[in-house]
Amino acid sequence: MHLVYAILSWVLLVLASPFLVFHPKLRHGIPFRLGLYRRAFDAGRGSPRVWFHGASAGDLLSLQPMVLELKARLPGACVVVSTMTNSGLAMARRKLAEADVLLYAPYDVGLATSRAVARLRPDLLVLEYTEIWPNLIRSAKRGGSRIALTNGRFDPERLHRYRALFRVIGNPLARIDLFLMRSDEEAERALQLGAAPDRVWVTGNTKFDALVLDLPGERDAALRAEMGLPEGAPVLMAGSTHEGEEEILIGVFKELRQRWPELVLVVAPRYLERAAKVVSLAGEAGLGARLRSGGPGAGSAPVTVLDTIGELAAAYRLATLVFVGGSFITRGGQNVLEPAGQGKPVLFGPHMENFKDSVQVLVGRGGIQVASPEQLARVAAELLARPEKIAELGELARQAVSALRGASARNVEHMIRLLPRGRAAA
Repeated sequence: MHLVYAILSWVLLVLASPFLVFHPKLRHGIPFRLGLYRRAFDAGRGSPRVWFHGASAGDLLSLQPMVLELKARLPGACVVVSTMTNSGLAMARRKLAEADVLLYAPYDVGLATSRAVARLRPDLLVLEYTEIWPNLIRSAKRGGSRIALTNGRFDPERLHRYRALFRVIGNPLARIDLFLMRSDEEAERALQLGAAPDRVWVTGNTKFDALVLDLPGERDAALRAEMGLPEGAPVLMAGSTHEGEEEILIGVFKELRQRWPELVLVVAPRYLERAAKVVSLAGEAGLGARLRSGGPGAGSAPVTVLDTIGELAAAYRLATLVFVGGSFITRGGQNVLEPAGQGKPVLFGPHMENFKDSVQVLVGRGGIQVASPEQLARVAAELLARPEKIAELGELARQAVSALRGASARNVEHMIRLLPRGRAAA
């Protein structure tokens, strides 16, 4: 049955090649993606060899605490980290200095995955969320690797699609040795899709551990200066915004500035290539705007656009109030726990379908869901008028996130049990 998928994967790769070659986030590292490595490529040294894969920059942040935990437990281990996007690789270089090898993941076609496994020689392949790649899983298994899925999740609305696909191509879950699921509900879905019951564990979500890794420090003052934020000025920060939301937020900001003229707005678009567009939208609204990448020389402006990779968590520490995007449109939300972990009150819109667990954690504990732009403006005004309430909600948010830590240690404990006994003790 796997033959069907093997053929389809090549067909899909050929059809998608124009998109893959020209897409700004996917066009780099083509030789690595095809499993072609130069002789000089350093596959790292050490034992055991553990290969972590995260699709994008955000996914890699959830892997970071597990990499730190593994290195602490097994300092001689060789850690390989792969990703799919150029922003993911840039994030890995900034946040995963403990990794021995950073590279682009192979396309999920047989020759590419088999070459990658032969060169990287993993003892354990760690996939994340729903990164179920049948050819990579099969190649790793053939190469003698054990396989784990961490932060496991399966969309309940897509279970019928998974079942239909698995009937055609065979069930890749049968080759996975360990399912480390985020919740009881996710574990039940894995079982429904055919995971062996003795391989499924509920360990929580490592993103909670990642949220509190960055602590306030001397860098805050420097970042404030580089972003052109006046000392003492209240900051409304909008993180991970999408098209259609910036206009709303700029409108809310203009309304708030009528009462707090010193208020500044920081917008961090989810996709950096939209930064110039956000500057343009601010200009059309009659507001001066600047890019964070301009540094201190760009001066101050009512609106600053964060157009750099890997600084959002640190930037949240400079905020007075935070709004998280993807929630005023039908995107399903973005990570509201990141600013909460920095001790900030978090506002978000009605569309949080992809982050229901995070909403449950925060609502009533420093998180406020608003139904409309008008309600956002009203709630933000009420909070700006009560600094003591902002501090109280921020501390509640930090405590809510801190109480959920520990998944990384639990996951690594399970992973170590999968490793060959001699190598796990290396």
